[in-house]
Amino acid sequence: MPSFDVVSELDLQEVRNAVDQANREVGTRFDFKGVAARFELADGSIKLEAEQEFQLNQMMDILRQKLVKRQVDLGSLDPKDPVTTLNAARQEIGLKQGVDSESARRIVKAVKTAKLKVQAQIQGEQLRISGKKRDDLQETIAMLRGQDWGLPLQFINFRD
Repeated sequence: MPSFDVVSELDLQEVRNAVDQANREVGTRFDFKGVAARFELADGSIKLEAEQEFQLNQMMDILRQKLVKRQVDLGSLDPKDPVTTLNAARQEIGLKQGVDSESARRIVKAVKTAKLKVQAQIQGEQLRISGKKRDDLQETIAMLRGQDWGLPLQFINFRD
């Protein structure tokens, strides 16, 4: 029976490269001269540190540019509110990986309401969609791509 998996994954190596490039750019930019500003990638999140909240916003723009150049979907970023003190500002950006259970249920519900002849099963942090015809699976992929789920979706393991 033909099937495919719906996942939401990040290429962490590309994220690491983008963070390194962003650190280099912050180090060479004129408006960041003499400022203790840096990015740090740790435990599935990116931490931004600077002296002012305005500088955090500029750093966020730099990071977004570097991630886009490396084909990392910005929908996988989950920015938290910045924390500012008198002489420092910090912000944490979470990295979304995997399809959470609420999103998985919404996807399954959408597949069922589309009246396509496919079955959807939640398997941990991914979904397995199977059907009798390959065309039905391709229609399902097109339908899922056409909607905004709040996270980037990839379709892998397409099997006949």
